Amino acid sequence: MIVRSRAPLRLGLAGGGTDVSPYCDRYGGAVLNVTIDMYAYTIIEPTDDGKVTFTASDIDGTFEAPASDALEIGYPLILHRAVYRRIIRQFHDSKPLSCRITTFCDAPPGSGLGTSSTMVVSLVKAFVEWLNLPLGEYEIAHLAYEIERIDAGLGGGRQDQYAATFGGVNFMEFLADDRVIVNPLRIKNWILSEMETSLVLFNSGVSRSSAAIIQEQTDNLTANIGTTLEAMHDIKADAYGMKEGLLRGDFDKLAGFMRKSWDAKKRLAKSISNDHIDQVHAAAMAAGARAGKVSGAGGGGFMTFLVDPSRRVDVIRALGREEGHVMTCHFTRHGTEGWKIF
Repeated sequence: MIVRSRAPLRLGLAGGGTDVSPYCDRYGGAVLNVTIDMYAYTIIEPTDDGKVTFTASDIDGTFEAPASDALEIGYPLILHRAVYRRIIRQFHDSKPLSCRITTFCDAPPGSGLGTSSTMVVSLVKAFVEWLNLPLGEYEIAHLAYEIERIDAGLGGGRQDQYAATFGGVNFMEFLADDRVIVNPLRIKNWILSEMETSLVLFNSGVSRSSAAIIQEQTDNLTANIGTTLEAMHDIKADAYGMKEGLLRGDFDKLAGFMRKSWDAKKRLAKSISNDHIDQVHAAAMAAGARAGKVSGAGGGGFMTFLVDPSRRVDVIRALGREEGHVMTCHFTRHGTEGWKIF
């Protein structure tokens, strides 16, 4: 038997950063996101050699050790280790499971598409399928969040785990005491088609540490440096505005809120933007883009541009002259999936 799973990556359309503590604990966060047709994959092959072997084939990472619930959480492949140990301890009476686990992702780490958290969801889903665990979407997403943020100690927010688990277009609310409400949006088909046709993605080719950037904005928020708190409030308000624009198919409103939100996001931390990002953004806007922003924490990775479809080729051509490469995407309606091969 072989177990496989996949989980979709996401585009953060608005509200990113308000899902991070301590802001969401104090004021409540709101995020609008959509999953796209790029995935994190997991393959589990049960073995009888008393070992666990982890392979991240897309980044040439490997780790092998005796199967044990005392597996140390550390590098390399810290997320694989953390998922394995939590599953063994919480759902298998601390009895080791001998297996080979292989993972890979359609986007590189540090892309701003939620790759790390999506990989954790994919890993968890594979174990759910293998062990027939009675976990629903909220339980899978919360478990993935705890494994990454608490067990592995990696900083970040909450939206990625829930987006990868639920899939589709969602408006998410993040409240105190780890309470999360996922509101799937019923978007008319013509609006989704227009939105897909209006989006251009640009991979800057620069991988960055989201944890470091998030820590900077958290420190700024805690110390109340500059206008960080006001910027967070603006970003949350923009998420509500962009949700309304998307539901109504008002692309003028969508573009306006994306521009406003990008300006606010740059006020959170100095490392969110840089000369390269500013140059790419300016080139796209000059070619006809209506709005643009960095996906995820910032500092590099993917950039998202909203364009008039009639100017799409002009924007793609202009971005093709910049360092990086252009991509398009399609939205997905489904979240993480798992299946067995016999």
